[in-house]
Amino acid sequence: MNAIEIRGLKKSFRGMYALDGLNMTVPVGSIYGFIGENGSGKSTTEKLICGHLVKDAGTIKLFGKDYTDAGVRVKVGALIENAGCFPSSSIYTNLMMQAINLGISNTEEEISRVLKIVRMEEHSDLKFKKCSLGMKQRIGIAMALLGSPALLILDEPINGLDTDGMRIMREILVDITKKYNCTVLISSHILGELEKIATHYGIIRQGKMIEELSAMEMDSRARIFVSIKVKEIENAKKLLQSKYKNVCIVDDYIRVYDEEDVEGVVKHLLDNGHDVSEVKQNKVGLEEYYIELMSKKEEK
Repeated sequence: MNAIEIRGLKKSFRGMYALDGLNMTVPVGSIYGFIGENGSGKSTTEKLICGHLVKDAGTIKLFGKDYTDAGVRVKVGALIENAGCFPSSSIYTNLMMQAINLGISNTEEEISRVLKIVRMEEHSDLKFKKCSLGMKQRIGIAMALLGSPALLILDEPINGLDTDGMRIMREILVDITKKYNCTVLISSHILGELEKIATHYGIIRQGKMIEELSAMEMDSRARIFVSIKVKEIENAKKLLQSKYKNVCIVDDYIRVYDEEDVEGVVKHLLDNGHDVSEVKQNKVGLEEYYIELMSKKEEK
């Protein structure tokens, strides 16, 4: 069973399709990275899953049931756009009001549980308006976790966070899936951070899913390259281009793609008078994979 199954989903605004036959599959227990440029349909998809918008056509199933089923709706928690808290009220008070709104009986116990998950238990008396952006995002996640949902939907939760804030957020999301058996659907433009935690990816463009794959599949498809640092970078690049097909310069390094013979590449440079100060072999990351995929789609 999958946490989310979407088939042929369509949604239009003023005659323009934001989603045009979207298909999507999110496995149970995954951290599903939802990727796409602005206006591609990510937020619209998430709002439809949450019932904030009405679809034009298609089906949405959550844990095998129609997304409008009352029994399955209670399994969904979401943080879309912002936490929706009262600025002058404390973190605890905001969570208490949400817990009462959701009809949760053991409110104090549940609030303590979610505050511990997001590492905010020591700040429960702090007014929401005095919280940092990272803290506000964690409070929003805590509110979404009230009632122990089986599916958590997050729209850009790491955007605008500093390095430490992103690290804490990564750790929280991994904990949510591993310790609390919750599936996470997360959209983000910060692909380098998403790559560190996502188990699956969905890449959307102009309202259509153009590729879904697991992190393992992406890793197996990602191109390998030799990265080399030399002083006379342009001359070294021309030399390598005379022997190897895919050579370019990225961030002051020469990259030779699809080449596993690292020693051979280095020897060719040394034999032709170039001093090599740094060599490493790597694979294309999520951001580059995404850019390459978008470029291929534009060429068609």
